[in-house]
Amino acid sequence: MSADEIANKLWNLCNVLRDDGVTYHQYLNELTYILFLRLSELKKFESELPEEYRWSTLKGLTDNKALFDRYRDLLANISSKSTNATIKEIYTNASTTLRKPVNLRTLITSIDAIDWFDEQEQDKIATIYEELLEKNAGEKKSGAGQYFTPRPLINVMVELLAPKLGERWNDPAAGTFGFMIAADHYLRERHDHYYELSAKERKFQIEEAFSGCELVQDAHRLALMNAKLHGLESQIAMGDTLSDLGKSFKNFDGVLANPPFGTKQGGERPSRDDFTFATANKQLNFLQHIYRSLKKDGKARAAVVLPDNVLFEDGDGRKIRQDLMDKCDLHTILRLPTGIFYAAGVKTNVLFFTRGKTDTGNTKNVWFYDMRTNAPAFGKRTPFLRKVFEDFVIAYTGGISLENIRTQFDGIVSDTERSKIVDRAWKCFSRKEIKLLEDNLDLGLTEDQNFAENFNIEDPAEIAKKAIVELNAVQKELNAIIALLG
Repeated sequence: MSADEIANKLWNLCNVLRDDGVTYHQYLNELTYILFLRLSELKKFESELPEEYRWSTLKGLTDNKALFDRYRDLLANISSKSTNATIKEIYTNASTTLRKPVNLRTLITSIDAIDWFDEQEQDKIATIYEELLEKNAGEKKSGAGQYFTPRPLINVMVELLAPKLGERWNDPAAGTFGFMIAADHYLRERHDHYYELSAKERKFQIEEAFSGCELVQDAHRLALMNAKLHGLESQIAMGDTLSDLGKSFKNFDGVLANPPFGTKQGGERPSRDDFTFATANKQLNFLQHIYRSLKKDGKARAAVVLPDNVLFEDGDGRKIRQDLMDKCDLHTILRLPTGIFYAAGVKTNVLFFTRGKTDTGNTKNVWFYDMRTNAPAFGKRTPFLRKVFEDFVIAYTGGISLENIRTQFDGIVSDTERSKIVDRAWKCFSRKEIKLLEDNLDLGLTEDQNFAENFNIEDPAEIAKKAIVELNAVQKELNAIIALLG
């Protein structure tokens, strides 16, 4: 059975639990608790769990009520009884939404029966869990879409920033940790799954290279589980990056993020006191945090998903954009299609920038790529796949292969190479031009060529010609009238 088929089977079990009042989001939490116990047996770390809570013990209980009572006891006490930090965090404030013991038995029996390994895919657990996270994000009633950035977008952002071994990467709004897992996967693929590394180097990659912070406890739990399944022992803090906690997140080689949209509850400003421009706008504060958290070495880089208002908001918004363009080389803005995540009307962009060695004058030109104008409506008929970014990648890299970008150019391409690309969606604005526009970055969108065709509007040049002919005719009539009156 393929990973996708297993994920569908597990997801469909939620339908069995509907009469227990379990929502999809609650079900995923419940699955996380149970899958972790199964994982501990498969991955040979069940010795870190108290014996009475181990998988073999639970499935060996034949009475449904006894099983249910043991499970509830596990959720209430495993954090205090275990010495493993990840176990403590995953089960912090855990409780079950199940009400019927028979439904718990159904879950345990179904999960125990799954063949998690096969000859083609040695370990399918991580892939299956990611499929479940994606299904949960796609279930609108779960409200989980805010925690899940589409995988094709994550992958292209990672590829273009080209992480390197030994670097420290962070996501200050981690969600389910998708960006960091993709960055880790990118490196494992290129370095024999870290087998070629020394024990010290491997330990760094697994424990220190990738980190994050997540405010919502359920999402934090899913992030910890996701990291564990992918072989990472990353530090994922639970808390608010925009509080004093965020001050400690600094000196990173790279940041990948999709911060939450909106304003702080009650219009409050962030509680940390180190922001130069304190605003109630969350995404502007996250943007400040991100470019301040990068190393000042001329190589540290970031790619961040942000809504349109960040590009044009006045007041603090303008000051933050100025500060960003001073401290960093804001070299690329990708205008994304609408409706690929979040609500259908929310317009988003990806900002790509590199931290300078100094705090002034780092942005010389900003290149814009418009994927929004004339974009298809992505959905079941037109899936949002990696290939939709192919033209953007060519423009971003100046036509240089991604592998050469990674090995020879440190992920940074010159304006000379980029200017060779002929693409109507690809436009460059100098820093001087942007200053004349009062630092408004809501730029780069192309005209809709189909607009005139759809509405039978003539070419502007033809309209001008006709107008001149009509004006000449009117002028002749006026001259004739003047002659008669004279």
